Amino acid sequence: MSQPPGAPSPALLPHVTTPDVVPPSPASHTHPHTHPYAARLHWTGSTGGGIRSYSRDHVATAAPATPVVDLSADSAFRGDPDRLNPEQLVVMAASSCQLLSFLGAAARAGMDVLAYDDEATSHLDLTATPARLGTIRLTVTVRVAAGTDEAFVHELAEQAHRACYVASSLAVPVEVSTAVTVG
Repeated sequence: MSQPPGAPSPALLPHVTTPDVVPPSPASHTHPHTHPYAARLHWTGSTGGGIRSYSRDHVATAAPATPVVDLSADSAFRGDPDRLNPEQLVVMAASSCQLLSFLGAAARAGMDVLAYDDEATSHLDLTATPARLGTIRLTVTVRVAAGTDEAFVHELAEQAHRACYVASSLAVPVEVSTAVTVG
């Protein structure tokens, strides 16, 4: 992703670890079922000019992955519409987790999945106290090999939804509808 003007290069973000040098996490040694996750975020600027004046642009990394993600606020909140915002990332994470859970369930079941597409949506409910994302809706289309039982695809989609770590971690509901195409 492109570097915003004045943003540090990935090498200059504090304590960013490269993929070749990932120190063992103390948490992973205390319990074999612990998988720690961490991200680093960086912003510079000045809020001295008040609420309307400061840049919402910032960068983040999540080692051992190397990309620097350019983030901002939603454009409705004076953010840069060319950058991802936190709300989009939450919806994207729910969608990605469902995909990975489904592919794992299908592979374990011996089902040949040929393609998977999702149109994931949510909305920011500013009338809620506190304001929050509303229901995340995953509208999935799965293409499977000829001869696959469509009911079994739906069963695995439900199993995947129950196993999705991200959906299980969110306070908002995640709803999944799955359409199946064969061939």
